[in-house]
Amino acid sequence: MNRAALLVLADGRFPAGGHAHSGGAEEAITAGRVRDVADLREFCRGRLHTSGLVAAGLAAAAATGYDPLLLDEAADARTAAPALRRTSRRLGRQLLRAARATWPCAELDDLAATRPGGAHQSVVLGLTARGAGLLPVDAAYAAAYESISGPVAAAVRLLRLDPFDATAVLAHLAADIDHVAAQAAEAAQHVHTDGVAALPAASAPLLDLTAEQHATRPARLFAS
Repeated sequence: MNRAALLVLADGRFPAGGHAHSGGAEEAITAGRVRDVADLREFCRGRLHTSGLVAAGLAAAAATGYDPLLLDEAADARTAAPALRRTSRRLGRQLLRAARATWPCAELDDLAATRPGGAHQSVVLGLTARGAGLLPVDAAYAAAYESISGPVAAAVRLLRLDPFDATAVLAHLAADIDHVAAQAAEAAQHVHTDGVAALPAASAPLLDLTAEQHATRPARLFAS
């Protein structure tokens, strides 16, 4: 087991395309719901325990070796907004390209062949973790962390936050990341016996609505 691979996978410099996405932060800032560090912390906490938890569960399940096509369908069912589905698959395509170059394996090749239009990012992330020799809980950690690191990085640019204060938001939520990763990994242990219904299905309706609004804006800094 190569636990150091988790550092590579979770590194913001890994060429998975996440730098072009704000995870809903741009629209929240435009609408005035996120104005400062305190608002950003609560936005990220909410995102982590909803869409972040769902992504972590799917990633952990993929890392156990569960059928990625069934997980991809489950990700579709858990992603209500068409704009978020498109974003997830776009990010999944980019991550799959990077993963196949970094940790080539037959499972990633099979997914690329069966989902030429792109699989959901969380499913690709879990298969990537598996190909890198990581555990399901590692995949859950990577997904949970990614769900808030993107919005934090975007907020530095959008709100001109002090990067030190923004990084402190991630540190403040460390215990929440631990909780979400553990919850997701525990759920993934049951997916082989109970199916995808065992995985988290938390919703974030406001993120769904604002994703659709953001997709129609003619001028925006981030793709999502």
